[in-house]
Amino acid sequence: MRSYSHTSMPSILNSLKLLADPTRLRILLLLSSDPLSVAELQQILSMGQSRISTQLSQLKKEGLVEDQRSGKNNIYSASLPPQLEKVAREAGKELPETKQDFASLKHILQKRKDHVRAYFDQLAGKFGREYVPGRSWKSLAEAMLKILNYDTVADLGAGEGTLSQLLAQRAKHVIAIDNSEKMVTFGQSLARDHKLPNLEYRLGDIESPPIDDASVDLAIFSQALHHANHPEKAIAEAHRILKPGGRLIILDLLQHTFEKARELYFDSWLGFSEVELVRMISEAGFQDTETVVVDRESTPPYFQTLLATAAK
Repeated sequence: MRSYSHTSMPSILNSLKLLADPTRLRILLLLSSDPLSVAELQQILSMGQSRISTQLSQLKKEGLVEDQRSGKNNIYSASLPPQLEKVAREAGKELPETKQDFASLKHILQKRKDHVRAYFDQLAGKFGREYVPGRSWKSLAEAMLKILNYDTVADLGAGEGTLSQLLAQRAKHVIAIDNSEKMVTFGQSLARDHKLPNLEYRLGDIESPPIDDASVDLAIFSQALHHANHPEKAIAEAHRILKPGGRLIILDLLQHTFEKARELYFDSWLGFSEVELVRMISEAGFQDTETVVVDRESTPPYFQTLLATAAK
């Protein structure tokens, strides 16, 4: 904490005026806990960069925050005198967003330590750059699925069931859920043709899957959640059908701005931010949530794939 002389202390009256604004108060509370970049504040607060930058500029002008250059980013931290920090923390108890802000902050700080992200970034940049016979994402996926050991798996929003068929090679029972009757009929015929009697297709919606409570070991959403009207409800349903200790896996698009996706692919949501996805998973009752961006497309609109895992 910075020490203050009488002459350098920010104006109490001006500071209180700034603290009276909920957005500025939320920013100050976060920065009082840990230094953050504008991008990190955007993720936590779900606000645009210009709005946050404007608030930071006002706080910096009054001497309530300071910034320091770190690589390409400015890192902001609070520089509140003790009496103002105490007032801010008390006022923060009245904001309904404070609890969620600090839950999101915890996730952001964990991501800084997550070396898995750097690994996948490196892998995504190198994979496929040079041709190697027999190497593909599909072959890697099949190899990884061989080491999974789950008795009952629910593939929620399965489509034609490519993933379900891979899972059925290992799991004792795979339940593929889709709300398209044609997809279910097609999937059933594939299961018969490929002699996969443990692969069962059911017609249903991912927001109310026809699966008994606490009956599956693994629930997967693979590029299905952004089609849901209420993704938080779909995640809550996954929690319902999982056994205690069961696992949740979500593969979906990272939040993007390609509006045409709504028309071209019938997407209800333009992906999800990591913080937003973690919030929905946590509110559904899951624990030990982890997220990582596992793929970045090299052509427009440069979709990115977000992987989230959690335990019941």
